[in-house]
Amino acid sequence: MPTQPRIAIIGAGPGGLTLARLLHVHGIAATVFEGERHTLERPQGGSLDLHEESGLLALDRAGLFHEFQRIARYEDQGERLLDKHGRVLLDHDEGFDESRPEVDRTALRAMLLESLPPDTVHWGRPVRDVRPREDGRWDLLFPDRKPERFDLVVGADGAWSRVRPHLSRYRPQYSGLTFVEFGIDDVDRRHPAVSRLVGHGKVGIEGDGKEIIAQRNGNAHIRGYAIFRVPVDWVANRFDLSSPREVRAGLLREFEGFSDDVLELLRASNDHFAVRAIHALPVGHHWANRRGLTLMGDAAHLMSPFGGEGVNAAMLDAAELAARLAGNPDWAEAVAGYEEHMFERVVEAAAGSADAAATQLSHDGLALTVARHRSHLTPQEPGVAHV
Repeated sequence: MPTQPRIAIIGAGPGGLTLARLLHVHGIAATVFEGERHTLERPQGGSLDLHEESGLLALDRAGLFHEFQRIARYEDQGERLLDKHGRVLLDHDEGFDESRPEVDRTALRAMLLESLPPDTVHWGRPVRDVRPREDGRWDLLFPDRKPERFDLVVGADGAWSRVRPHLSRYRPQYSGLTFVEFGIDDVDRRHPAVSRLVGHGKVGIEGDGKEIIAQRNGNAHIRGYAIFRVPVDWVANRFDLSSPREVRAGLLREFEGFSDDVLELLRASNDHFAVRAIHALPVGHHWANRRGLTLMGDAAHLMSPFGGEGVNAAMLDAAELAARLAGNPDWAEAVAGYEEHMFERVVEAAAGSADAAATQLSHDGLALTVARHRSHLTPQEPGVAHV
């Protein structure tokens, strides 16, 4: 009778946790190693829209769709695009589209964690490297603990994966875009004008080769991004990142000439700023199969955030890998089949994301942004206004 492999999943993000849950549903044990010491050690990021054919499909297979309804935000799916003066260029109110509900990353992670056996996730266990053994298994190396041995190691450890170098020589490349992330708390009560500007969903304001995107999250929170096409070290050299007050003042200077209503997004921000240089792996990134190792999510196919495909692709990776491991007694063959299909599946999404990042904030960026948004809408679709 075939022996199930001893499986390690590196990274407790949505992809890694979805894989652990799906394997558990199939009666296959896995251990998740996460460098963070607990689930709330750092902010998990903004709102996600989960897609029917990928993220929602994975949750349905994991038996979590009913639980997901408790945290899903179907009402926050609108999208608007303004120019620097606050004039509306596009207004798309998706209403209650059941195929792409929003959800906060923190809530999604908590739901996935609650669905797992108690000892599945090992917190505070950063994996420093993986090392091949002569018997074909792999040792996980930790900074301050003895190595642990596994038959199959799944790198779900993000953009700067420690597992990827053992499969691929490629490293993520800087896209030319840098986001300065900010947040606005208790927006409905404390900043009602900002709340109305953002609306239900997200708003983008673009002009002079720069942009602000603000997105409604749960609990009356707005997460925003000031976006620049600049060298990778530009923000660090331009702003005093040790002083939130100076960062806020610097952003206001950079967006001088934008309408006062738009600038209120920056004035209302709390003191938590983060700089995010956007990187991506090349479209069509792949590797030669190596027994006992594989990748998923950003570790396998890191994309820019334009298009919202990253988390959805990771969760679909999890669904497909779990199904193959459960359906094939030869687990190594199952992993090879997963990789071959995944390489082909993600090309379209990665190419679209790369094209969007390349045209964002270009010399004709605003027109291209409007055209890109309009290409996803039909003329008969209700709630679409063009100015």
